[in-house]
This record gives sequence, C-alpha cells and structure tokens, in this order.
Amino acid sequence: MRVSDPRVYGNTDTTQQPVLFFEDFVLGNIILHGSVTLAEADIIRFAAEFDPQPMHTDPMVAQSVAGGLIASGWHTASLTMRLLVTGGNYRPAPGTLGLGIEALHWHCPVRPGDTLRVQLELLSKRLSKSRPEFGILTMRCTTVNQHEVVVQTMITTALVPRRSKQACTAA
Repeated sequence: MRVSDPRVYGNTDTTQQPVLFFEDFVLGNIILHGSVTLAEADIIRFAAEFDPQPMHTDPMVAQSVAGGLIASGWHTASLTMRLLVTGGNYRPAPGTLGLGIEALHWHCPVRPGDTLRVQLELLSKRLSKSRPEFGILTMRCTTVNQHEVVVQTMITTALVPRRSKQACTAA
C-alpha cells in the first residue's frame, strides 16, 4: 500500500489522535507508525541482557556467523511494540488488552544503522461473545527497514472496548 491510499493514515503527534474504540477500526485500514534507528550499542546492550548469543553481542564472532552484528529478533519485536504504542497513530481506548500473538516471523536480519518503522493493518473484527462491552481485533504488524524490506511480521489479537454501553445493548 502506498501512503496516498485512502485506507492509509499517519500522524506523528499522538495527542492529536482520537482515542480508538472497537467501532473506530475499519477492515483493511493501515495505520503507519513512527521510526527508530538502531545503533550497534543498542543491539549489544539489549542482547547482553535478554538474548546473549554471539551474533548479537560480539561483532567479531557475528562477522563469521551472520556477516556482521545482527539484532535479536526479540529486540525487533520489542521495538515494534514500542512503535505501536509511541509511534504516533495508535491511541487505543483505555482497557484495550492484547490477547496474544498468532504468528511471529523474522524475515531479514536487522543491523546497526537500520531504521525501522511499523504499519498496522486490521485483518478482522468481531464482537466478543463472553464480554459484550468489548470487540476482538486481529491485526497484522509489519516492520520494515529503511529500504522497505520486511524484517518482521506479526499477527496479533486484541480485546478492545466498545464506545458505549448503549452499543453493547444494541448489538
């Protein structure tokens, strides 16, 4: 999708974005998020604490193993979450809860100097049967680098509050 597509929107100022309730999500909409650039020190620091494998922590070893230092996939997933929350265009209603990750794939390595950004696409939505004051969304999060190469895809589900109690009784 190109940014000129009417189903794509983006704004880096979250204070200007309305709070999004279940009813506000439209199938096929794509929400663009901010970006983050990774430094070698960031990759090593994260990996030293959370994924201490040599291809993430030791540039010399990483050269022979992966052609150079690469970020942990978990680092990429963490940055994706950060961009979803702070990237400027996804201001979920209070009470929104993640239900899980249905799929998570790392397609290409993330290297020092890469700039990542995220787009969120709504794949499906339905009302919750057990909690009528909520709906359930399934979304695809695609993380790309500065060359538009997909580095990660993730399918997630979330429980999202409906706009009002009247909407609950009307459905």
